[in-house]
Amino acid sequence: MKLAEALQERADLNISIQQLKNRLENNAIVQEGEKPTENPGDLQWELDNSIKRLTWLISRINITNCLTQVNGQTLTELIAQKDTLSLKLSIYRDLVNTAGHCSYRARQTEIKMLPTLPVADLQKQVDRMAKDLRLLDNLLQQTNWTTNLIEE
Repeated sequence: MKLAEALQERADLNISIQQLKNRLENNAIVQEGEKPTENPGDLQWELDNSIKRLTWLISRINITNCLTQVNGQTLTELIAQKDTLSLKLSIYRDLVNTAGHCSYRARQTEIKMLPTLPVADLQKQVDRMAKDLRLLDNLLQQTNWTTNLIEE
């Protein structure tokens, strides 16, 4: 199994587990004399097996990410870089948006608001970060589809 397939299965399992939780809750109690629409025991069995599979997948994904190297860095390091770059990019985008929206005065007596940061320079940084994030994400995606999941 490729790492990308394991990641997709992990995502599917997370959705399935949430749905099973909801179905279990919907069938946890019934009016006296009524039967649940689904067998709670069967749902619980399916939930437990899904969680067991998810546990196995998460551990295998984490081991694979720690042991797989790309350009001298592990996938874990690259993922951390991607996450923090994405956070920084989001903050800088908000900053450019805030600094770039100066208030206009309708009258000379109103207070004029001016940016305290060079908006054009910040925008260039945002553009570079966005490009770097795209390239890093492409590298991770490519690696995910070419790396075998470590299953032992």
